[in-house]
Amino acid sequence: MVSPSIASATDRASITWRTIARLALMVLTLLFLIVPHLLYRAVGRPSPMVMAFLNAVGWIAGLRIRTTGTRLRRDVLFVSNHVSWLDILALGGAARSAFVSKAEVGTTPLVGWLADQNHTIYVQREAKREIHNQANELRSALARGRPVTLFPEGTTGPGDGLLPFRASLFQAIVPTPPRLRVQPVLLDYGEQANDIAWLDPESGLDNFKRLLARKRSIPLTIHYLDPLPEAAEQDRKAINEAARAAILARLAAVRPSAGPPHRL
Repeated sequence: MVSPSIASATDRASITWRTIARLALMVLTLLFLIVPHLLYRAVGRPSPMVMAFLNAVGWIAGLRIRTTGTRLRRDVLFVSNHVSWLDILALGGAARSAFVSKAEVGTTPLVGWLADQNHTIYVQREAKREIHNQANELRSALARGRPVTLFPEGTTGPGDGLLPFRASLFQAIVPTPPRLRVQPVLLDYGEQANDIAWLDPESGLDNFKRLLARKRSIPLTIHYLDPLPEAAEQDRKAINEAARAAILARLAAVRPSAGPPHRL
């Protein structure tokens, strides 16, 4: 069921002067940072330009981020709700996180190249035969110590509730490596969540244009919740249930007027 705000917004997705100005600033940011980024890569060093780019583009798009809780810096799998493409800018910039993403992203012109620069891990969500290989890829990425974010809803949700989580990729961390922790994260767009959310029947391009055309800024609170207890990290279903319960509990605390949990 699509919220009324989203359904009507699809009819308003047009290119405005604000859209053009913001897009131009994003392109200029990319051009300014790409040379030092490639130089870092040429000498085999991690590039801080990726985080700088994500932070800058998020600011240009209107994101104004605050955080609560203590963010783990490394050896962590963030498990987060997913509302918008803005989530990537927010967590990639603020948490320096790589992401698990659907394979189609990797084949999208420019977007795929940008995702590659942030060491995105691509998965075929519906290809059950590939689950084992995909879990190994995620486990290898986590072994390098860098934070990785998984959106276990598998798609973007409305922001005022959670879709069911998919437990299959949690197999990548069972048994859990000794130093790895699982930290749930709530991305809270507040009362604007329904308007920010990217839901059917709105296309990705229409959502992108609509958000860039907004006059108001987009406040986002990133809630870093307590890492899961070790007892919950020994089974993928236990991880799945514990992470979802933690996010739902924080969502109910910060958005008491939000609707009941969404279920399919």
